[in-house]
Amino acid sequence: MSVPSYLAGFDSASTMVMATGKVLHGESFPALGNPPFLRPLARATRWLPPRVRGKLFLGFGALETISSRRLGGLDLEEASEWVASSYPQGRYPQVAVGSSSGALVYLNAALGMPWLPQTLLVPVRQRVHPDDPVGALEKGRGPGRTFVEKHPDIQLHHMHDAAQDRQMVRALTYFRYKRRTLGEGYERFLDERLAPGGTILLSECTASWSTTTVGERHVFQHGALGGATEDEFHRGGPRVEEYLAAQDSPVRSWPEPEPDTRSPEAEWGFAPALRDDVLRYAAERGVRVRRLVFDHPDALSPLVADLYRWWYARRNIPANRLFVGSFAISSPWWALRTGSVPYWMFFNEENSMRRLVDYLDAREPFDDVLLTLFQNGVETIGQPSGEAWQQVLDRARRTGRYAGTDLEDFPFDFAQFGSYDRELARFPARYPVPAPLSMPELEEFLAQAGDYEGVRWEDVAVTR
Repeated sequence: MSVPSYLAGFDSASTMVMATGKVLHGESFPALGNPPFLRPLARATRWLPPRVRGKLFLGFGALETISSRRLGGLDLEEASEWVASSYPQGRYPQVAVGSSSGALVYLNAALGMPWLPQTLLVPVRQRVHPDDPVGALEKGRGPGRTFVEKHPDIQLHHMHDAAQDRQMVRALTYFRYKRRTLGEGYERFLDERLAPGGTILLSECTASWSTTTVGERHVFQHGALGGATEDEFHRGGPRVEEYLAAQDSPVRSWPEPEPDTRSPEAEWGFAPALRDDVLRYAAERGVRVRRLVFDHPDALSPLVADLYRWWYARRNIPANRLFVGSFAISSPWWALRTGSVPYWMFFNEENSMRRLVDYLDAREPFDDVLLTLFQNGVETIGQPSGEAWQQVLDRARRTGRYAGTDLEDFPFDFAQFGSYDRELARFPARYPVPAPLSMPELEEFLAQAGDYEGVRWEDVAVTR
């Protein structure tokens, strides 16, 4: 089953579903799941000027939008059915439900575990100046009301990010919906595919953001996790002034609707209502529930990277090469085939770089490091230079390379989307994809590894 026409195939959650499905099928995940004929086109963009590449990036994003008139007629169970169809037939000892995280994709691969996302993106066709969040809210008010009235089991997070998503918000608005209940599709999947007495792993990212209430179950989020801070989005500052001046913007800070509440972050945050419904389901079916709680999308990354290093050591595989994924870029099958330790950054910004450097500082050095950077077509606040990323690669003892054409092209190197998997496949080692780790093996690793900052595991008492 293909991605429903109203969902964004380029979004984090959609690509992570596809990547998880591919590795559970024993397949690679090239070119962000795009059709093979697009890969040469992506690589051909290296010959175009950056501004032209940026317009192409916007154009491809605009192709996935829907008219606001369609919102009242969408069948969101179709999205649940698409998610379910992404995974092989059979029973699973555990199924993950909840927040997105690229590190979770690699945990899914290690445990042979499907994942049912709480949050998915509906890109709605809408023209608005990126530096006009007030106008964006007003244009989204009516369509948002139609959407939530039609779908009582979801909450809508209308997100407008004029920094990281500056290119895209010129043509579309980000309607992210979060499931408050499992719904028929997810319940059916659990009934049919979760093994008797199995475990539901709740993936709960606690990231939050100040928002403006638009209506019942409908909030507007100005800004998002990334290079600019929440305070900079709301109050401006020197970096915002410099950025907006460089963009020839008519403003030097963003006018915004007054925030009046705090909500789960639109893309990554977990809405607790779903937990209540999962516990209801678990009590009725007699299954276990375990919570994996993390305070940032890539807080899981050190734990999962260390899990792979531990797993490789048990299999007598050298754990000396590192593959750094970024946002939607992941390659779990090739990581396993080449014995590469996966480390995921949630985006291409300075805090992601800092957390990666902190990880490298605290571990034995890697012989080889392969870096991917998500290319979003805009030089924005808090975005390290190509030279800074090269310094990270220089930490490799043997080879450090970028999985694209040239770091000088960042963040316009869209050719990388058609070649990152080939770069990973250049590592000469080949290992068989192993049987999934069992939950007792994961417990053994966790007992040895100890605590990880910003991450906790909790068994939940389920009462009938």
